[in-house]
Amino acid sequence: MKLCYQVATPDIELSPDVTAYQGELEKSLGILASLGYDGVEFMTLAPERLDIGHIKALLTKHGLVVPLVCTGEIFGQLKVSFTDTRESAREEAVRRVKAIVDFAAELGANVNIGRVRGQIQPRIPQAQSYDRAVAALREVCVYAAAKSVQIAIETVCIMQTNFINTLEEAVALIRDVGCDNLKIMMDIFHLNLEERDIIGSIYKYAPYNIHVHFADNNRRYPGSCALDFRKIIHAFRDVGYNGAFCTEIFQIPDQDTAAKGAIEYLAPIFESIYGWQRNKASGN
Repeated sequence: MKLCYQVATPDIELSPDVTAYQGELEKSLGILASLGYDGVEFMTLAPERLDIGHIKALLTKHGLVVPLVCTGEIFGQLKVSFTDTRESAREEAVRRVKAIVDFAAELGANVNIGRVRGQIQPRIPQAQSYDRAVAALREVCVYAAAKSVQIAIETVCIMQTNFINTLEEAVALIRDVGCDNLKIMMDIFHLNLEERDIIGSIYKYAPYNIHVHFADNNRRYPGSCALDFRKIIHAFRDVGYNGAFCTEIFQIPDQDTAAKGAIEYLAPIFESIYGWQRNKASGN
């Protein structure tokens, strides 16, 4: 397994609403590697503006992997999605996700679909929004399959979207899209709000899961509030999950404190349950 931290690439506008480490990329990666993280989950929206060769060199320098690339700010900062009532906005959302697939393929990573899948739109039949999302996801998945990239649909709580809130709904969507490279990712913050039983859901939907997001129930770093991460991590180990666990948190009180607080809390739990050891680049 790998313990990772979400990092915004330079094309993301700096904002306290962004759930990722922000700033100059070489500095960000160096700090996270020194803390002992194994890798990073990039958050990007215009990867064609990035120097992929430079990024690969930085990752190699700091001994970091990239298991997944996040698409969240396509909706967060640009407000376009797969269900937008405007055809041009739907096309732009698909175009940008495909560009992120290209970026992820260069890094050997997968891609998540969070808020960019959109909403059930008012004043039109619900089925129309659903069918638009299915069509867009199918187009993205076919494109990604040719590049050996998996797409992970992330369930998101009702406070952020009215569409695909539960793992059951996500699995139904996967079946309707009908692409083998469409999977789910489990975000513990959202599961805590939408699933009756987090542990039971981990067991039930484990065959579909390829990535995990961690945040405590206040959306701050794990260990800052009330979720029982030892119990949660035990469940993932018990179902045979050996992939990446990545923070997706508000950088509170600041990103350096959050990054350090998360790994200081999680490290002994992963050590005892998975036999994990910090990244060898760590000075700890």
